[in-house]
Amino acid sequence: MLFDDNNFDYNFFNLANFNLTDPILTMNDDKLVSSKEGFLRGNMFKNEYVPYKNMTYKQLVSQNEKEELLFKVMEMNFAVNDLNLYLDIHPEDRMMYEKFKEYTNKLIAYKDEYAKKYGPLCLEETDSDNYNWYKNPWPWDNQGGSMYV
Repeated sequence: MLFDDNNFDYNFFNLANFNLTDPILTMNDDKLVSSKEGFLRGNMFKNEYVPYKNMTYKQLVSQNEKEELLFKVMEMNFAVNDLNLYLDIHPEDRMMYEKFKEYTNKLIAYKDEYAKKYGPLCLEETDSDNYNWYKNPWPWDNQGGSMYV
């Protein structure tokens, strides 16, 4: 038997027992950059970013509403993945988990909006009446020229 119920302290897992001044448990938005900036620079954490040779990242400029919505999907996807990596190491950080859930909900909403307006981004997006996955152009295709440029 792994746990002896008579000696196991179930209250240990109650957040009220944690020291809420512990920096890991109080991680909040002031430790993060915006999801847009995090996506552009490749890191959501203010104190973890070191630019390569003092270079800066380039701002993305969307050409139309479709591209703007695709950028939002990519931005939220990056934020969810970066926070997922953090939470793998710090699963007890409730504040960061709440931020993770917020970004996850935004990602789902942006993907749903994109799929309704422009077609599915992923194979499992099957809300329409017809099978649309095979239709071109793909979201990542360059409609103005060769699809590989």
